[in-house]
Amino acid sequence: MPDSQLLEFFDSPSETTFIIEHVNEEFTSVCPKTGHPDFGTITVRYEPAAVCVELKSLKMYFQSFRNEGIFYEAVTNRIREDLATTMSPVWMQVITDWKGRGGIRSRIIAEHGEVPARF
Repeated sequence: MPDSQLLEFFDSPSETTFIIEHVNEEFTSVCPKTGHPDFGTITVRYEPAAVCVELKSLKMYFQSFRNEGIFYEAVTNRIREDLATTMSPVWMQVITDWKGRGGIRSRIIAEHGEVPARF
């Protein structure tokens, strides 16, 4: 089961506004219906308030989904909830782009806070 306790943080290095974007191009989980692997790209974009997520811990957190039977929509919302709850960003977007299967590709977007219109 994905484990948000793997996530670690460090103090934001600036009090001025800046945006962070992390992209994981090798995300995997398992389709709960078929048991087949799902492959996707996860983009996490946020404006930090007090803390930033540490990258090695984010990688380990993402890897904790590897054997999890979970739908695309649940993955996206779970990541958003875990990150928003643990680091309280000003705003956040989690975008998941899934490899096509059966001629259908999926893109799921989950947001927290007021995301600027340019995103």
